[in-house]
Amino acid sequence: MLSIDVTKQLDTFSLAAAFSGESGVTALFGPSGAGKTSVVNMVAGLLRPDRGRIVLDGDTLFDSDAGIDVPVHRRRVGYVFQDGRLFPHLSVRRNLDYGRWMCGLAHDEAGFRHVIDLLDIGALLERRPGALSGGERQRVALGRALLMRPRLLLLDEPLASLDDARKREILPYFERLRDEARVPMVYVSHDADEVRRLASRMVRLEHGRVTATGGVELID
Repeated sequence: MLSIDVTKQLDTFSLAAAFSGESGVTALFGPSGAGKTSVVNMVAGLLRPDRGRIVLDGDTLFDSDAGIDVPVHRRRVGYVFQDGRLFPHLSVRRNLDYGRWMCGLAHDEAGFRHVIDLLDIGALLERRPGALSGGERQRVALGRALLMRPRLLLLDEPLASLDDARKREILPYFERLRDEARVPMVYVSHDADEVRRLASRMVRLEHGRVTATGGVELID
């Protein structure tokens, strides 16, 4: 379970968000500029809150009063960015292995093969990112995050940079990930159709404030 209660001042933008997420997919939904990416960056440890607390599965990742701020590499939180952020000079195989290596995890061939099969990227292993489509790059980015064995997966508008054809190509893989990998996810989006298709719970964020929480039917 993820519990967040944080505040952050970003120039003239004030962010104050409090919500919790359990198993399945929690959608952080709202318009561009609402503060969604800032929230997931704080969970990942890439942005430090001014005040507040972040707890994952009973472990405190951040607590301003207690002086706790767990480093990024010790949080065991996977992150898939909008643009994938693969290393262009590394093969797909080495990109996939990077997250595991950074977390100090031993190679698990069975786990590696499971992720490859789950995302259908076995034929891409020796290619470099420049030779991949946008949808293929996002599947590789998902694989890299999963091989970190995360307790939580953060997905920051992972389909926003794709055209409609690539979105239709990759959405079934996100559904498979939700149903088979069983890693809790926070899915950031401003696309109502994506949220309805993938999420089990929704947190609406507007102007840096949580305005609604509940089932995805609240989008309507």
